[in-house]
Parts: sequence; C-alpha cells; structure tokens
Amino acid sequence: MKQFLLGNEAIAQGALDAGLSGVYAYPGTPSTEITEYIQRSKTAIERNVHRKWSANEKTAYEEALGMVYAGKRAMVCMKHVGLNVAADPFMNSAVSGVNGGLLVVVADDPSMHSSQNEQDSRFFGKFAMIPILEPSNQQEAYDMTRYGFELSEKFKIPVMLRTTTRLSHARAIVELQEKISENQLNPPPTSCSDFVLLPSNARGRYEHLLKLQEKLREQSDQSPFNEYVEGSDHSLGIIACGIACNYLEENVRKFNLKYPYLKIREYPAPKHQIARIFEECEQILMLEEGYPMLEELIIGYFRKVKVIGRLSGEVPRTGELNPFLVARSLRIELPESETTPELVENRPPRLCVGCGHADLFNELNVLTDHILGRRIFSDIGCYTLGALPPFRAIDTCIDMGASITMAKGASDAGVHPAIAVIGDSTFTHSGITGLLDAVYENSNITVIISDNSTTAMTGGQHSIATGKIADICRGIGVEEAHLKVIIPLKKNLDENIAIIQKEIDHKGVSVVIAQRPCIQI
Repeated sequence: MKQFLLGNEAIAQGALDAGLSGVYAYPGTPSTEITEYIQRSKTAIERNVHRKWSANEKTAYEEALGMVYAGKRAMVCMKHVGLNVAADPFMNSAVSGVNGGLLVVVADDPSMHSSQNEQDSRFFGKFAMIPILEPSNQQEAYDMTRYGFELSEKFKIPVMLRTTTRLSHARAIVELQEKISENQLNPPPTSCSDFVLLPSNARGRYEHLLKLQEKLREQSDQSPFNEYVEGSDHSLGIIACGIACNYLEENVRKFNLKYPYLKIREYPAPKHQIARIFEECEQILMLEEGYPMLEELIIGYFRKVKVIGRLSGEVPRTGELNPFLVARSLRIELPESETTPELVENRPPRLCVGCGHADLFNELNVLTDHILGRRIFSDIGCYTLGALPPFRAIDTCIDMGASITMAKGASDAGVHPAIAVIGDSTFTHSGITGLLDAVYENSNITVIISDNSTTAMTGGQHSIATGKIADICRGIGVEEAHLKVIIPLKKNLDENIAIIQKEIDHKGVSVVIAQRPCIQI
C-alpha cells in the first residue's frame, strides 16, 4: 500500500505501523503534524493509542518514559528548542535505559523559519551517547521510525530520530509495510536499580552505557542506512548526512558526477566507511544539514586529507542546504536562471485581523508610551509579533516562560514598571514556576496573561490552561485583590487601562488575565 505523506506524517504512520502505544508531545513547528496525524488516525482511535498534548516537552518525555518502563512502545516528539526543555530526562534515560522501545523525534529548524536558533540536535544525541537516525527522504522517515523502535529494544536505550523543516513539511509517496501489534505489558526490569539513579546505581549504569558504545558503532557500520557509493574520480570524496544526501544525488544524476560518496543516516558515524573514503580520495567535501558536527570530528581524526565544508566556507555556515548550494560547493557553474528566484516583496508575519493580542498591545502602548525606561518582557507565541510595527510594544523574547522570570530579575535590579506578557499555553508550559518565584519574594512585577484559549501559533491545538488560569494563579499564592480579568476590546480601552495602571502601581505581584478567544477558533 502506498500513501502520499508529509515527512511528519510518514513518521506518525511508521510509528502506528510499528505498534505504537503512545505519542507524547507539546506542539512546536516543525514537529506538530506528527502528533496531529496520530490524533486523527482511525487506527489510533480504534486502538486507543495515547495521543493527548502534554504541558511541555519535559513532562512529555517523562510520560513516554513511564510508558516504556511498562514495556510498551512510545514516541516523544518536539522541535529542537523543545529538547532543551526535556534535556534532564533525555540525558538520564540514556543512563537508565528503557524497558520498551522509545523513539525521540526532534525536528530541527535550520534557517530559523519559526525558531530562535538553528541548533543541531545531533549534538544532544552524541552528548547522551545514543543512536541517531537522520532520514534523507519521506520513505526513510517511515522506515527509520520502525527501525528505531527495533534498535531501541535491541539495545534497551532511547533512539533519536532527527529531522529538519524541509523534510518535515514536504510530501512524497511512501510505501507502507505490514503492521505490527502493540507490545504486551512487560514486568519491571529485572534489576530495579536501573531506574533508580542514586549515585551508586548511576555509576554502574554509566559504565554500561560506555561499554555499549562499541556495539552501537558496529551496528552503524552494518546499517543499511549508511551506504558507500563507488566512484571513479578520486580527486574528491563526498560525505553527505541526512537530507543533504538528497541534494547531493540530485546533482550526481544531473551532472553525471563520478566522485565516490558516503551517505550517513545513522550515528555513531560508521568509522570503517569513513576511513575508506579518506584512504581513497585526495579531498573530502562534507555536506551536513545544520552544524558542522561530523566535519569537526573528522578534521580531528584525519589530518592528512583536506576537508572542506561549512568550516572552510565552501558550504554556507548558516541556513538550510539546497541542491543549488550543493552544486556551488562542487564548483558546478549554474545558469543564473536556475539560481535566482523570482523577486517577491517580503511580507513579514502579522497578527490576524480581529486578534485580541492587538487590542491588548494598543492598551499597553497608550498606558506606557509616556513612561521612561519602561520594560515589557514577552514570550514565545503569536503575541511575539507585538515587537513589530505597528505595535513595537514588547522589548524581549528569549525562550518559553522567560517573560515572567526576566521581569522579576529586572525588578530585582530596580526596574519599574517591570511588565511580563505571556500566553495561556506558554504560561502552563513554563511560566508557572517563574510566577511562583515572584510570589515567594512578592516581586514588584505585573504579569499579563494574554489568554486566547488555544495554542494559536502552531495551529490552534488544545491549551491545557483553558478555563483554569485564574485558579492556577490563586493556587500558587497570587492575592485575590491583585488577580484581575479583562476583555481586550476597543470599547473597553479606558477601563482596561485603568485596571492595568492600578496593578502596575501595586507594590508586589499582580496578574491581569486578558481573556478573549483566538479569532481562528
């Protein structure tokens, strides 16, 4: 059977066909469609596969870890910066090991289409010393998902599947394989100490992880996803990783290139195949989507052969690769018509017409334009667009939840007013603990929670906070007298400004919930 699938959908279908029992995730572009596909899947609904959104990536990872502790197969999905949030259980699960198959899907975003940085998650996988799979096309995304669960159960270790924006959001025909039944509940691990990472236990588990590395390297050398392609022109050898394999092969076919090349799609990198291409070739070109991770490692090991790539400037240091950039790195002259796109006027993103965030920013601007040294600390969400014209209403956006904590730190330094603007989904993701700090010290900050009852920026997924924000704030100690609810509408402008002004003047923590459903829902 064949289907026409996005890369993300291929991963989701591959997991379902591999006997998935649960997917755990927080929505984040470019990974969101994996979970959404499973949520809509008739198979997942019939089998009652777990498919609800989690509060954040850390809770998602730990929930998936609990499912595999019980012997089932689980998948946890996130974008690259989400892995930062999940880093604690991610690193420790490599030490504890797993009792059922655990696939960690991380979607990187080179060129920062919707992200704060370009970080390459392969470094995290190498840091944790776990296998990494990096598909080059949608069929491999499907096949590697199934293979990843098998690999995880074979070595009893989490396996990372690293994808990127271009693969996640492009479609291709994918041939499906026979479905596998879900695992039965397994008894707990024979050694109860494996999952109790007291120092005395963790030392032994860490030694086990180190001893496992040679087996993982042997597995990689034999992997069907690491392939050496013969060539007659040994003046240059090429090592391509992940989706860069696609871009390379497009040029190989188009220009009839005769260079030998090595396609790497499973890590640890296959050392014997790498050694072979260095022995045979006079120069090596490295093609990696993301950071020059393998390039840096290889330069350290093979000093006699010149290595070119991102570090030497033959390949751009930032942004996504594409077939034209790969051709340029191969010194292929392309006609200008092939490399110069039609000029289209750039149109920056903007808030939807009728968005409640817009009315909130208008209120804040009327209120604070006259205040010298005012600081409005914001966060990750649609409302981040408040930094752009015509609003220019916010001053910072660093990471999920940083608005409240940065406002608190600024207040500690003497800044007043210190105002935080955060969305409802971001608040439950990672804003609650920051507010808890502020309540504990009764910091002089005003927190505005712009509640549109959804996770709007990634497509309108359900927000765990819906209908609960005021109760959460009361529960962590915000005083009732300084917990206000407003409706950001033009007709309420004067009333809302008066309420916000009063809370800014309050010497202590105040929370204003600006409540108005997203226009899209």
